[in-house]
Amino acid sequence: MAKSYYLPMKKSLLFLLLPLFWNCESQNFNNNNPYIPNYSFSLEINSDLPAYNNLKYTSNGKFIPNYGARGVIVFNTGSGFMAFDAACPNQAISNCSTMSVSGINAVCSCDSSKYSLFTGQSPGQQYPMKPYRVEVNGTIIRVYN
Repeated sequence: MAKSYYLPMKKSLLFLLLPLFWNCESQNFNNNNPYIPNYSFSLEINSDLPAYNNLKYTSNGKFIPNYGARGVIVFNTGSGFMAFDAACPNQAISNCSTMSVSGINAVCSCDSSKYSLFTGQSPGQQYPMKPYRVEVNGTIIRVYN
């Protein structure tokens, strides 16, 4: 009777394919947008401070100026944090291209487009909001690009 090599071969195949499924999120992170330049920065937010205390609660966002292209919007999704550039993603940088937080949306003052702060998407728009990386360590929220 012939010896079966099916099981060991199956395990070998699994070990060969496993690295394909292991991928660092930072390697797959893409935030390119033709309207918004890439700026390197690192911002640490202490949610214990009164100015950022609302970030402890789900569905609250905060606009933080002087980072990225037009400021950064940080948002508590309930299961973590999202951070986006406050520049309108479908507009060239201009006087009206800074978005504001309105509840669970960011609103572009150039064309009144609303973008979900849960996803960064806006129906009918070509580009979503430009996302930034977020790390949380206790009450410190680090946003960086």
